[in-house]
Amino acid sequence: MKVLHVITGLGIGGAEQQLRLLLRKLPVDSDVITLTDPGAVAEGIVADGGSVRNLAMTGNRDLGALPRLTRLVRQGRYDLVHTHLYRACLYGRFAARFAGVRSIVATEHSLGAVQIEGRPLTAGARGLYLAGERLGTATVAVSATVARRLERWGVRPERIHVVPNGIEAGRFAFDPAARRAARARLGLPQDAFVAGAVGRLTSGKRFDRLVRAVAELPDAHLLLVGDGPERARLLRLAEERGAAGRVLLPGACQDPPPAAGTGGPPDLPALLAAMDVSVSTSHDEAFGLASLEALAAGLPVLYVTCPALQDLPPEAAPGARRISGSVPGLVDELRQFQERHREGRRETGDGADGERTLRPVAAAVRHYDISHSAEQLMAVYERAARGTKVPIREVSCP
Repeated sequence: MKVLHVITGLGIGGAEQQLRLLLRKLPVDSDVITLTDPGAVAEGIVADGGSVRNLAMTGNRDLGALPRLTRLVRQGRYDLVHTHLYRACLYGRFAARFAGVRSIVATEHSLGAVQIEGRPLTAGARGLYLAGERLGTATVAVSATVARRLERWGVRPERIHVVPNGIEAGRFAFDPAARRAARARLGLPQDAFVAGAVGRLTSGKRFDRLVRAVAELPDAHLLLVGDGPERARLLRLAEERGAAGRVLLPGACQDPPPAAGTGGPPDLPALLAAMDVSVSTSHDEAFGLASLEALAAGLPVLYVTCPALQDLPPEAAPGARRISGSVPGLVDELRQFQERHREGRRETGDGADGERTLRPVAAAVRHYDISHSAEQLMAVYERAARGTKVPIREVSCP
């Protein structure tokens, strides 16, 4: 089977990095077209041996991109076109139809309760989405929560397939040496208590609350991994709250990195190893990949919303707990972890190396293995090619 993936951009982001992981596992001949921004993830795909073409689209209303994309689809003689993210789903479905491709799959990565990819869920956005969706063969939801949202939006249930995001769980196993090295490179004291978070620095993630909370806890540090338009504001806030030296923003982190030993910043597993607790303050998520990766790294996890975990029984992730996300609530939660950290240091003779307790791998982590996700996606491809409309919905946890 020859498959073309069409995605809006390939800068560092959850959907983009998920595509790269899937390409490594899918047993098909795959090409990738990005409408714009052939960034770090495009470089990673090429480093993996893949093919990426940049359509150089200038904006949402660059209608000239449609015939260019249609021509590339037709020339490629693809058996199936798979689209990712709002703009690519719209243009990609039309292009596939115009090029004569009848098997069209789209993954819905970012449909939240009140927004989609940062856009408000207006009647206009919903109408345009549904108009494009009807051109496809199947729509993939990255969580059961997203599948329910799609149904409420008006997507027919028989067209929806649940294929959750996945991770390479083994890569995140806690490594004490990586913890020490990452803290040294970041300038974090080896014995410090470090709260952490991973995500794009946008207002919807509400990282400002985490900055405010950490600022109220003397000696606590915050490691905030990601980049985005809120970066400067978060740094100013840390300075205003007297915590500038305790709030670190090392930037975005591609995972997996394009190549080993390139001398760049610590990779994501190492950054997670440097943390003592992971916190997700976002109130609107489609999956919650960062919380799952933190669990794989053996971290206790606090989250406001995380469909990946909420769709499973509580015993699947005993190290995770749902919280309100208010600043006073965060202060109380983090203070408890900080006290446990201090107690642990006292019990181990001051714990100068700052080691943390190893936790068993949660069942939720094994459930969301990327190989399993790739197998489920292949089943969707095969059903789409045959015209089968029975949806795939697997949410139970082994």
